Amino acid sequence: MVGTKELIKNLSVKHGIERKSLLPILQDIVEKENFLSNDSMIEVARILDISAAEVYGTASFFSFLDTEARGKYKIRVCKSITCDMKGKNETIKCIENILKIKVGETSKGGRFSLLETNCLGWCHKGPVMLVNDEVYTELTPEKIRETLSEYIREEK
Repeated sequence: MVGTKELIKNLSVKHGIERKSLLPILQDIVEKENFLSNDSMIEVARILDISAAEVYGTASFFSFLDTEARGKYKIRVCKSITCDMKGKNETIKCIENILKIKVGETSKGGRFSLLETNCLGWCHKGPVMLVNDEVYTELTPEKIRETLSEYIREEK
C-alpha cells in the first residue's frame, strides 16, 4: 500500500507542481484515501510550494473534497432552493430514519455518511441525492427505501 507522501509525490508527477495542479491532486487524494487529512494537505502545500492555508481553503470550499473521514457510501442530498421546494426535507428525514444518522454523521461501522451539498445540477428532477458517484432523482420515500436497501444488502 502506498503511503500518503508517496501518493502525493506520484500525483505531483502525474499532474505537475504548478498552482493549477492543486485541485486535480486533491481530487485524486480523496479518490484514493476517502478524505484529505491534515498531513496530506500539508504535504501537498510543501510539494506545490504554496501555503497550507491555501490548500485548506481550496479543500474546504469544495463540498466534494472531504476534510474528514466519511463512510464507504457518501450520500449527498441537494440543498438547492429547487430541491427544497420539491421535498428535500422529507428526503433527508427518510434517509435519517432508515440509516439512524443525522446530516453530517456517519453510521456505526463507517458504512454511510449523510451530507447536504449545493446544487447537483439535476434541478428539473428534484429532489436529488448522490450516493458516491450514482445520481438518484425524483426521490420519494419508497424510492429512497429501495435504493438504500440495495446498498445495505450489498454490504451483507
